[in-house]
Amino acid sequence: VQLQASGGGLVQPGGALRLSCSASRRIASTNALAWFRQAPGKEREFVAALSWRGGSPRYADSVKGRFTISRDTAKNTVYLQMNSLGFEDTAIYYCAVSRLSMATTRLEEYQYWGQGTQVTVSS
Repeated sequence: VQLQASGGGLVQPGGALRLSCSASRRIASTNALAWFRQAPGKEREFVAALSWRGGSPRYADSVKGRFTISRDTAKNTVYLQMNSLGFEDTAIYYCAVSRLSMATTRLEEYQYWGQGTQVTVSS
């Protein structure tokens, strides 16, 4: 499956963005989807994950209460609504699909990756 991420951009601190990730084919209910991010000079880190079949999403502690992951099964698209953005949220954001059905936080359990979309928080 190919993934196309979009929605990144430049935003002021306290602002909001919504990222989208569209899949090239139907996502199976046995898959999970996630967002990761990578800041300059840092390793890629988990942000949020959701099982395609639904259920409770998982979030990194650093984004809980600010970010929301959701999906549109009809459009094969996963979203990441990001509110109250801070400088520390500046990174390239990647969407990923796992063959596992559970919303895993482990990077190595995701087999398919999008190209990334840049989010820059700056005043």
